[in-house]
Amino acid sequence: MIIAEGLDGFRKLVKGTALSIGNFDGMHRGHRSLLAMADRLRESSPGGVAIVTFDPHPLTVLRPAEAPPQLTPLALKQAILQEAGVDTLVLLPPTREVLGLTAEQFWQMIVDEVRPAHLIEGESFTFGRGRGGTMQTLRAWAAGSSVQLHVAEPVRAVLLNLSIVTVSSSLIRWLIALGRVRDAAICLGRPYRLRGEVVQGHQRGRTIGTPTANLRVAGQLVPGDGVYAGRALVDGASHSAAISIGTLPTFEGVARQIEAHLLDFSGDLYGRELKLDCTDWLREQRKYSSIDALREQIARDVQSVHARAGLDAARQIGAEEGSGFRVQENARVKSEE
Repeated sequence: MIIAEGLDGFRKLVKGTALSIGNFDGMHRGHRSLLAMADRLRESSPGGVAIVTFDPHPLTVLRPAEAPPQLTPLALKQAILQEAGVDTLVLLPPTREVLGLTAEQFWQMIVDEVRPAHLIEGESFTFGRGRGGTMQTLRAWAAGSSVQLHVAEPVRAVLLNLSIVTVSSSLIRWLIALGRVRDAAICLGRPYRLRGEVVQGHQRGRTIGTPTANLRVAGQLVPGDGVYAGRALVDGASHSAAISIGTLPTFEGVARQIEAHLLDFSGDLYGRELKLDCTDWLREQRKYSSIDALREQIARDVQSVHARAGLDAARQIGAEEGSGFRVQENARVKSEE
């Protein structure tokens, strides 16, 4: 996958691409439906599939206090896009030059300089300064151009409480903040992953027989306080993990942190990158009357993690045999001539 940067990189895209523009934060199932559409248009797109995304989010410049916490670090986003078969990724920095383009100026650059064969977007797509361009505007302008517009209908998913939702990055952030990581995984199409460096913590876990890796995460949304079951990836190897997020109320005066106890693992992780998949909520954080009571609860948490790991393995076998539960999604495409 070729990676280009800035407006110059955008303008120099190979002509005749299947193009999609957006933040793509989370790389959720709605984003994947756009990628699938673009891939289906590959035969009529001599320039291949191209994705244009902002890095970082424009609100980090326009209104920093309102900037949403990041779901997908850039490295993970790039990996997912490459796996999906994207040929070119253009990273647009939120500079004054980029954010100052009006909707009409942005469209004219697409038509006159980029010249894609196809443009694939969702119904809620907006573009240009102050989000001045809407899908209604885009339909009208595309109708008189050589660019064929394809509009994806929303992808819907059934959550664990059987509610039907429209998949979006904002919904996924809300679910993760509440600790509803399995619901978030339904919308993402995969478990929510934290990525960071293992740093030295208070080392209290080691003193009670449960050593933990303390993860430092920068700029990424951290799930709500609680204890989770999950998986830890170290140098490509996967380990079941009990994950604690919060202030460790039994030990007063501790700053919020992310700790993971890796089952069936021994070794020094300090300074190494760790990836944590939060798969299931186990319980809320609580204060215990003694270290022994905390130690007993941690033992129960570890047992729960083992049980969840077995359940996940059974789910995987069921899915491979065609007997697993599947979430239905609406991913029809409307081509705008």
